[in-house]
Amino acid sequence: MKRMFLVASAVFSLSASTFGQKWVAPKTPWGDPDLQEIWSSEDLRDIPYERPDAAGGRALLTDEEFAEREGATNRSRARGQIGFANGSKTRTFRQTSLIVDGDGKYPKLTPEALKRFRITDIGTYGGGPFLSAADFNLYDRCITRGVVGSLLPVAYGNGLQIFQTPSQVVINYEMVHETRVIPLDGRAHVGPKIRLFMGDARGHWEGQTLVVETSNFTGKTSVGRNGYGPHNSEALRLVERFTRVSREQIDYEVTVTDPETWTRPFTMAFPLTTQPGYRLFPYECHEGNMMLMQALSSDRALDREEDKLRAQGQRVPPRPQIWEAPEGVQVPR
Repeated sequence: MKRMFLVASAVFSLSASTFGQKWVAPKTPWGDPDLQEIWSSEDLRDIPYERPDAAGGRALLTDEEFAEREGATNRSRARGQIGFANGSKTRTFRQTSLIVDGDGKYPKLTPEALKRFRITDIGTYGGGPFLSAADFNLYDRCITRGVVGSLLPVAYGNGLQIFQTPSQVVINYEMVHETRVIPLDGRAHVGPKIRLFMGDARGHWEGQTLVVETSNFTGKTSVGRNGYGPHNSEALRLVERFTRVSREQIDYEVTVTDPETWTRPFTMAFPLTTQPGYRLFPYECHEGNMMLMQALSSDRALDREEDKLRAQGQRVPPRPQIWEAPEGVQVPR
């Protein structure tokens, strides 16, 4: 079977050629491909996760569409609207979506996944009710964004740093500051009773590509932006591939397999790039997390207002929902 990575590599077309001269991939002192650098997904913030219907099934933008995307980037940069204090978007890519296989969209949820779906899987964007901290997404609680959610581009904090030793690869993510330690020594996965938010990862080299296979997940994380979305099951298995293609770019691919959650496996692929002067800043999530207190106090204020309306015999309006439920999910009002 042809690797989806071969398809993905054709998608990673830069706005200007950076690979004109012959490039020799660096090696570590012990001979492995050297991936060590601060990388980010900052350049991908204008690429939708799912392929728009207007793309007509195409994996790549047309020249006209690409010029429009690049023009929008340049205009935003000129207005100072790209990036925050740490880094900014510097490149434009042609891919129409981050999901690269099939129709470029998330597959349908299984009946089992629809049954276990909770509004609070969406986090603070679910509209409540929020009765305690347990009603919030794990990212809202500064616990985890999950493996895939830690790489997908969001509004800020898109950095990661890779370290290597002869027996391990270590990935430190900027947002939430989770660190994955990936053994390369061929050891077996831990037993099935051990479950981890970021799973149990094992890595090996296939030529110039680092392949990471991860299992032993909990059923409390999600494969989506910041870890939002319907929860995966404990059957989730990820296969990631990291291939350094230039001094400034790694081609990344992840295939998601979870037959208890999605009706088929699916693959995301995108470039990780360097940004001039990018640093991983401290991420004091718990220290500044006023959101939980504010959301809980707001819900209690709504409770009091609704109690007054009921006492007066007046109609209680439904609380607003600002998200779209997955197909087949009934949202209680």
